[in-house]
Amino acid sequence: MMLNTEQAMNSASFENATRTVHDLCAALGRVIKGRDDTIKLVMSALVADGHVLLEDYPGSGKTTLTKTLGRLISKDAVHPGSEHILAFRRIQFTPDMLPGDVLGVNVFEPKTGQFRFLHGPVFAHVLLADEINRTGPKVQAAFLECMAEKQVTIDNVTHKLDDFFFVVGTQNPLDIAGTYPLPLVQLDRFLLKIPMSYVDADTEFQILEGHGAIVDATEHVTPVCSRSDVLAARAATTAVHVHENIRRTIVDIVQATRNNPLLQFGASTRAALMLQSAVKGWALVNGRDFVTEDDLKFMAPFVLLHRLRFHGGAGESRAALQQVMMPFLERLVASGLR
Repeated sequence: MMLNTEQAMNSASFENATRTVHDLCAALGRVIKGRDDTIKLVMSALVADGHVLLEDYPGSGKTTLTKTLGRLISKDAVHPGSEHILAFRRIQFTPDMLPGDVLGVNVFEPKTGQFRFLHGPVFAHVLLADEINRTGPKVQAAFLECMAEKQVTIDNVTHKLDDFFFVVGTQNPLDIAGTYPLPLVQLDRFLLKIPMSYVDADTEFQILEGHGAIVDATEHVTPVCSRSDVLAARAATTAVHVHENIRRTIVDIVQATRNNPLLQFGASTRAALMLQSAVKGWALVNGRDFVTEDDLKFMAPFVLLHRLRFHGGAGESRAALQQVMMPFLERLVASGLR
């Protein structure tokens, strides 16, 4: 695909961005076996400045992946006013949690006669929201402002989170005891929802055989990039070129979800914006400064499925979504992006 001068991104910025992504993917691949596509999807969300929701049964590697990612990215050497922000934090959600356990609380100090804000665990670069659907609706709702606006409001005072702020939420399937379904407004804050299926037999054998080395690698993680490197990669991602035919196809797909008999209700304009961001991120992770038809076809289910509600007779949701998208994807392919 030929791009004019105005569309072409700075080659040095693009090379630095792809190097950052490559280093992170390679380091994660040494710890997380058989999850290459999942790793790349998480990287796509990271550079697209979106959040990720990982779903599968306990023991599938969700927590290990996120902990390792958090430890691979170091804080900047000079970042004034960030002493309370850690490179990585983990929140283990439980049914008895309160919003203050997540966001922070104001504490009265008798000596000074004033309140002081104690920052909660959301003040981090990479935040692991572990088993987020095990906590109640009140805490889930308190988490919305953090994910949507990168800020926390306590007693009418707003506290800014870091620009980096990246949430990886994990949830158990809803048939597990003690889970609370996430409301649609909460799900909508996640750029991607990624199911982590079981690994194949050969990969599982490799995990058993090299378990000691994997544990050691997980506990002794050396950062491969910094906060600034990731922010620079995000800036490079915004410059990835999206052909107007691809942008039109995104609009057509989103519009089609709103008046299709298979769906109770369709995708919002925010969903269209997030799909555009996601395909840009996926293109950069794959070493390209432009988006292809295959990027859109691959990423659309991860962005749209958790934002849609299908009627009971629609069948399997992924297949139903493919049915909705197919005419527009075929027309896109026929256009040749000329």
